Amino acid sequence: MTAKTDSASRWVTPVLLGMIVAGTAFAQDAATPAAAPSGPSTAELKVIADTLWVMITAFLVFWMNAGFGLVESGLCRAKNATNILAKNFVVFALSALAYWAIGFGIMFADGSSFMGMGGLLLGGADNSPATGDAYIGIFKALNWTGVPLLAKFFFQLVFAGTAATIVSGCVAERIHYKSFLFFTVVLVGISYPITGHWIWGGGWLASMGFLDFAGSTVVHTVGGVAGLAGILLLGPRMGKYKKDGTMQPIPGHNMAMVFLGGLILWLGWFGFNPGSTMAADPIGIAHIAMTTNLACCAAILSSTLVAWFMLGKPDFTMTVNGALAGLVAITAPCYFVTPVGSVVIGAIAGIIAVPSVIFFDKIKIDDPVGALSVHLVNGIFGTIALGLFAFEGTPGGGLSKNGLFYGGGAGLLTTQLIGVASVAAFTLVVSLVAWGIIKAVFGLRVSEEDEMRGLDVTEMGMEAYAGDPMGRA
Repeated sequence: MTAKTDSASRWVTPVLLGMIVAGTAFAQDAATPAAAPSGPSTAELKVIADTLWVMITAFLVFWMNAGFGLVESGLCRAKNATNILAKNFVVFALSALAYWAIGFGIMFADGSSFMGMGGLLLGGADNSPATGDAYIGIFKALNWTGVPLLAKFFFQLVFAGTAATIVSGCVAERIHYKSFLFFTVVLVGISYPITGHWIWGGGWLASMGFLDFAGSTVVHTVGGVAGLAGILLLGPRMGKYKKDGTMQPIPGHNMAMVFLGGLILWLGWFGFNPGSTMAADPIGIAHIAMTTNLACCAAILSSTLVAWFMLGKPDFTMTVNGALAGLVAITAPCYFVTPVGSVVIGAIAGIIAVPSVIFFDKIKIDDPVGALSVHLVNGIFGTIALGLFAFEGTPGGGLSKNGLFYGGGAGLLTTQLIGVASVAAFTLVVSLVAWGIIKAVFGLRVSEEDEMRGLDVTEMGMEAYAGDPMGRA
């Protein structure tokens, strides 16, 4: 062996031994399973599930805009269809901006018992107890749900937009497009949030124990009263009442649209009511879906039978409005009543809806789509029904006492009556003032000539069912 070989062997051998040792160590490491990465905690998983539930149900409520647009346009004349669809499309955009800029803060930010103070443009922290953090935000009224602030906002936004959409049906076929849009900003930005703060924002009605789980008063009564104020200042449509005072029916132009719109709204209500848990609560969600559906079905049958008896025919428009009446009525008590109670509430709502439509026509309150009978009358009834049928044994629980029919006395019923009367009175005054100012500044009602031609051509510059212009040459 040469000296060079001896020299090489002196450094090669240690290197080879090092490689062997390293390889052995690597093999041992590879044979040992790596520690599994830690996953989200139980609290974090709950926030994820709750957020998914809240957002999906909010998307369902948003889709109700399509239902309202189809029902309203179908129940009105073809010459106004584009105008009606445009209102139901644009109203959500205006609602979103107004509610984001000012409405949400007024409704849910900490403040007085009358209204929230702060939270404009969603400014302010909101730490939820589900994350384990201490509360440091300004939206204490919504701190009971662990979903992120933006999820809370979006869910509440679609409810605010619904209130504005209700008004569209009340004033259809004779209002200036721009005037309706201006009123939407006032309603969603100021009036709706103030009364909403009283009930859902920790205000004075909440302190009294007033209950409205998903909005019979907060959304539907408010929208109905605001629409009634518009009707009072607008007056009836041309030709609705003859010179002798008798009513002249103005039939809708497309029952297929009414059918589809009614089904969309029925589906959307499974977001409206069960989604108001704002948590993925299996028992609560299932209970609310059950009571919601039973009330709707009972109302469909009762309204159809009553219409058949009173009008001589099973009027399909009454059937659809009866379904919506049942859904509106069960919205406040859905979490607090038994399935049996929900059937009774729905059946009564359907019965009320039919003579209510006839009554408003008789006193010359021209409501083209029956929105007052559905949302105002049955929003009030549903709120009162909670005071009658509330039962402590339902998943809603936490009730201070049962309703009147379950031995709880008149305490809860009295609170419900005070609440709905206060909200209706405030909304009526604010709406009359707002409509009056808009009328003085911009005008409220279109001219007789424009009303006769239809708002599609005169207000929108197009027709919903235009013929082929090239075919006329």
